Amino acid sequence: MIEIHNETDYLPNENLLRTIAAELTDRDIELTLTDDETIRRMNREHRGIDAPTDVLSFPLEKVPFAPLGEIVISVEYAGRKAGEYGNALDDEIALLFIHGLLHLLGYDHETDSGQMRRKEAELIRRFGLPESLIVRTEERS
Repeated sequence: MIEIHNETDYLPNENLLRTIAAELTDRDIELTLTDDETIRRMNREHRGIDAPTDVLSFPLEKVPFAPLGEIVISVEYAGRKAGEYGNALDDEIALLFIHGLLHLLGYDHETDSGQMRRKEAELIRRFGLPESLIVRTEERS
C-alpha cells in the first residue's frame, strides 16, 4: 500500500502508482509530493546539497510490518522536467516514483553495473512510460 502525503494541488494517478508498487514489493511505501523549497531543505539536510532535486528516497530498516521507506518527489521540479521532455506530468511522476522505489529496494545506479538501469528500463516498457531518469542523466554526461 502507498500512503500519499500530498502538499501540493497536483492530483496524482494513484492507480498507476499503486500498480507500479505492487509489481515490486508487498511492503508499505510512504510517498510525499511536495514543492522545490521543501525538497531543497531535505536535500541540504540529508545529502549536503543546497539545491532542489526531483526525487529523494529514504529506506527504512527491514523490520516486520515497517514500511519499506519514504519517497519524496518535488511536483514543481517534475513539472519543469515534464515540460522540458514533452512528457505528461503523471508520466514524469511515475518515472520518479519508479526511480525512488528502486533505490528503496537497494538498487544504486551510481555504484552498480547497470542493474538499476536495466530494471528501470524493464518497468518503463511494461508501463508504457517515456525514457528513464538514468538514461537522461547519462545522455547529459
